[in-house]
Amino acid sequence: MNDTTEPLIIGFCCNWCSYAGADLAGVSRLQYPTSLRIVRVMCSGMVHPNLVIDALTKGADGVIICGCHIGDCHYMEGNLKAEKRADAIQLMLEDFGIEPERFRLEWISAAEAPRFAEVIRDFTEQIKQLGPSPYKM
Repeated sequence: MNDTTEPLIIGFCCNWCSYAGADLAGVSRLQYPTSLRIVRVMCSGMVHPNLVIDALTKGADGVIICGCHIGDCHYMEGNLKAEKRADAIQLMLEDFGIEPERFRLEWISAAEAPRFAEVIRDFTEQIKQLGPSPYKM
């Protein structure tokens, strides 16, 4: 992947915190790469590992799940479930021959627009360093 090619990153963002943080980043006109395609979910704990693996094996260069900070989940323990699922995802990535750096889990609140933008910039650079997905068609 050269410097002019933007990777495709799928972002699963929880409705209450990280999606609101992404929205605030947009309203605040904070700059972050156009590589991100957001999928709004009610809770990060609802993102099944198969969704992540499907995205990566169908050509996405990276996947990020963003949720509420631990202790702030609107569904009580959804983000703890997301954390456990992230562990399972890491094992699955190895089985599929996908670099573990292509997946990330982050906690971002609705008030953290600058952090949202920074996380996406950082993750995009990380994915650019890895190059295109081995599953890219």
